[in-house]
Amino acid sequence: MPRVYRNRKLTTSFNVASSGCPAAVAMFVSDFRKEFYEVVQNQRVLLFVASDVDALCACKILQALFQCDHVQYTLVPVSGWQELETAFLEHKEQFHYFILINCGANVDLLDILQPDEDAIFFVCDTHRPVNVVNVYNDTQIKLLIKQDDDLEVPAYDDIFRDEEEGEEHSGNESDNGSEPSVKRTRLEEEIVAQTMKRRQRREWEARRRDILFDYEQYEYHGTSSAMVMFDLAWMMSKDLNDMLWWAIVGLTDQWVQDKITQMKYVTDVGILQRHVSRHNHRNEDEENSLSVDCTRISFEAYLCSAGSLMTSADSCQARQEAVSQRVITEHKCSIISLPLKQVKQKFQSMDVSLKENLREMIEESANKFGMKDMRVQTFSIHFGFKHKFLASDVVFATMSLMESPEKDGSGTDNFIQALDSLSRSNLDKLYHGLELAKKQLRATQQTIASCLCTNLVISQGPFLYCSLMEGTPDIVLFSKPASLSLLSRHLLKSFVCSTKNRRCKLLPLVMAAPLSVEQGTVTVVGIPPETDSSDRKNFFGRAFEKAAEGTNSRTLHNHFDLSVIELKAEDRSKFLDALVSLLS
Repeated sequence: MPRVYRNRKLTTSFNVASSGCPAAVAMFVSDFRKEFYEVVQNQRVLLFVASDVDALCACKILQALFQCDHVQYTLVPVSGWQELETAFLEHKEQFHYFILINCGANVDLLDILQPDEDAIFFVCDTHRPVNVVNVYNDTQIKLLIKQDDDLEVPAYDDIFRDEEEGEEHSGNESDNGSEPSVKRTRLEEEIVAQTMKRRQRREWEARRRDILFDYEQYEYHGTSSAMVMFDLAWMMSKDLNDMLWWAIVGLTDQWVQDKITQMKYVTDVGILQRHVSRHNHRNEDEENSLSVDCTRISFEAYLCSAGSLMTSADSCQARQEAVSQRVITEHKCSIISLPLKQVKQKFQSMDVSLKENLREMIEESANKFGMKDMRVQTFSIHFGFKHKFLASDVVFATMSLMESPEKDGSGTDNFIQALDSLSRSNLDKLYHGLELAKKQLRATQQTIASCLCTNLVISQGPFLYCSLMEGTPDIVLFSKPASLSLLSRHLLKSFVCSTKNRRCKLLPLVMAAPLSVEQGTVTVVGIPPETDSSDRKNFFGRAFEKAAEGTNSRTLHNHFDLSVIELKAEDRSKFLDALVSLLS
C-alpha cells in the first residue's frame, strides 16, 4: 500500500510580502459577500465537497444560492487527499476558481496541489488548526472561516523569516590599500558577527519549532461550515427555511460526533434558535403556513436515549447516545413497565395510555440504569402534517447513506444519495437512510456488548486498544471512518462506565477494524479520553504520523481527519509499539 505522509514542516522563508501584502496580514475573508460570492458569481466554479454531513449541508446551502443566481459550477465529492489531488489534476485546466468545503485548511494546500499561479482557492473548512502557510498566503488561498473562532495562529515573524541574499565579506575594493593589521581586525569582527548571526538563527529556529509544535499538536474543529454558508445567505437576505434546517443539521453533526465542546454547541444553538424564531414569526401571517407543504422548525427538549419513541413514527428507533450508556434491553423493559410487544412496534401504533406517559416512565427509571441528564435541547422539523424528524436522526440517516456498504453503490453514488436525502422532495431516500441507521445502531450495540464481554478493550500503557477481528458480525459496517469513530467513542464511554480501574478511565482509545482483506489493511482511529470532553482536542493525528515515520510502517494518511489512518495489518505490532513509546 502506498504511504502518503503529509510533511507539514515549513521553510524558514516565505515570500508573502512579494504581492504587496504586509507580512503580518492573515488571509481570512472578512466580507463573504463581496470578497467571495460576488467574485465567483460570474465565473465557472469547481466545488470540492468532503464526505461528511456538515459538508453536505454547506453544499446544499451553496447550491441553493448558486441556483438562485444562475452560477455555473461543477460538484466533485472527495473522501480523502488522494481523491482531491486526482480530481484537481483532472479539472484544473478548465477552472480558475475552486471552492473546498471541509477539506484543505489543515495542510499546505498549494504544496499538495501544485496549482497554476492564477488559480484561486476559497476554503471553508472546520478542521483546525489552520495551516500557517494557508493563513499568510494572500494571493491564492482565501479562508472562509469565522475569525471569532479561537484560532491562536502564531505571529508571522515567529514562524517565517526572509533569507539573507548575501553576506558582506572582507577583501572588497575599499580594503585594497589597507594595512594588514586593519584587515585582520575587520576579518575578526566579521567572523564574530557571522557567529552571532548563526547562533541567533539557531535560537530562532528552536523557538519556531516549539511554537509550531504547540500550535499543531492537537486536532479540533471550528464553526460548522453549514452555519458559515447560512450566515452568507442571511447577509444576502436569501436565507430560506430549508437553508436554516441544513445549518441545524450541520451543527448537529458536529455535536453527535463530539467534534465541538458542549459550550460551543450551546452557543451556536442559541444563534440558530434566534434564526428559527425569526423565520417562524415571518411565516405566521403567510397563507401557506398551515398548508400540507409547509415547513416548520421547532426547538424543544427530547429524551436523548429514547429516540423515535418520542418523535415521529419513522425516525430512528433508538439514539446513538443510548449506546454510550447502559442500553435498556428487552429484559429491562419490564422494570419500566413497558410491554415488550408495545416497545417493538412503531410509536404511532402504541397504546394511547403508554404514549401519553412514556416520557415520564422512562425518566423515572433512568436512574436505575445510571442514565442521567436524559433531556437534551435540540431541533426538529415538520414537513406538512405527517413528517417530523429530529436533526440528530437526519444526521444518522445521512451518514448511513454516505457510508452504506451496499455492493451496488460506489462512493460517488452514496454521496449523491446522501445529498439528495437532505431535500424534502426526496423523503423516500431519507426513510431508507433511517432504516440503514437503525441497522447500524443495532450492530453498534451488539459490537460494544461483545467487546466488553470478551475483554477486547485492553490497556497498552498510555492508551486503551481494541481491535475488531475478521469474522465479527456486521464488521463491514465499521470499515468506514465516521462509523468506526462513532463506535469507538461509544465503546470508550461504555468502558469508562463499566470498568473499576480508575486509571483506565483517564486513558484515550485506539481502535482498529479490518478494511480490505485482499490488501491486508485496517482502519485505525484515535479517540481522546473522556476526561478531555471539555475541549474535544485530539492529539492522535500527529502521534500517528510520528509513529509511522519512526518505524517505516506502511500507512496511508488519506483522511481529512488526521486521527484516522489506514495501516498494513502486518505492520500493526511495530506501529503500536512505537505509539506506546511515543506517548509514554
